[in-house]
Amino acid sequence: MATEVMDSLAKVRQFQIAPGRRFYSAQHDEIAGGVTTDIYFVRTYEILKALGKVDTIVTAEIFPRRAGILCGVNEVLELLQEKKVTIWGLPEGSAFSPREVVMRIQGPYSEFGLFETTLLGMLASSSGWATAAREIREAAGEHPFVCFGARHVHPAVAPVMERAAIVGGADGASCILAAKLAGQEPQGTVPHAIFLIIGDTVEGALAYDRLMPPDAKRTILVDTFKDEAEEALRVAAALGPALAGVRLDTPSERGGVTPELVREVRYRLDTAGFNHVRIFVSGGLTPERIRALIEAGADAFGVGSYISGAAPIDMTMDLKEVDGRPVAKRGRLPGIIPNPRLEKLK
Repeated sequence: MATEVMDSLAKVRQFQIAPGRRFYSAQHDEIAGGVTTDIYFVRTYEILKALGKVDTIVTAEIFPRRAGILCGVNEVLELLQEKKVTIWGLPEGSAFSPREVVMRIQGPYSEFGLFETTLLGMLASSSGWATAAREIREAAGEHPFVCFGARHVHPAVAPVMERAAIVGGADGASCILAAKLAGQEPQGTVPHAIFLIIGDTVEGALAYDRLMPPDAKRTILVDTFKDEAEEALRVAAALGPALAGVRLDTPSERGGVTPELVREVRYRLDTAGFNHVRIFVSGGLTPERIRALIEAGADAFGVGSYISGAAPIDMTMDLKEVDGRPVAKRGRLPGIIPNPRLEKLK
């Protein structure tokens, strides 16, 4: 059953928030129905409808303000899947340049004009997150990293954000829904809470090893109670070959994870014969810090706020043709801007 579209001011006035609504986030049918659009597009629709011009054939082009990695394309296609429009665009995950046309939509204005706010938001946010993840990927090189950013954003968009991180180059996501949407299984072990409740890092590690399935990597936090190097050796001695890695997540109150700390932990593990134990680092990571930590001996990373806090990449949608005639607002070039990289998507 098609979702009713918010295509008149009367429908906007009649729309009511249901009693008992638990969360402020938009539901799927509200997004598809245009409830998240800006009101001025509804006013535009109503005026054009009264003038008999709402079904005018137009061509719109979308371009970004800065370079990045395109993400959100699949959601735009889902949003407009039942609309009578033709869509050309760069594929999901493509790199783009500033002001490059990343998507072109052609069809009756009535079919997609109401959704300008929605589709631009899908592209802007997801592309911002994917671009930040690509910056981490370039810094990490072949070293794996997992997105740990779900705790920094509203849960309604957490899976969108972490899926975008995977599109941008992350090897995985800790958010369950994000990983599933990307066709993966979520990654992550346990937080500091388990060690604080149990009271000892080694006891917590042994419990994890005993109770978790074989496919759950034995990567253990070693900064809860004692010196990280000391705890790493205690855990390595207790778990032996079963230990895949130690995780350093030293809080900023203790100076965070520094290259010197990583270098010492690596040295002490190697000296004690635990060369197989990898060092996984998390906590306030940036591309610059990751490069320095790799040089010191870090093997893998959990990255949160650098990705989740990335600014959206501003996207603009301009009408470039009306009934086949080249048009443009002042300051823009009228008519279609050629881009041979665009593929027909719908």
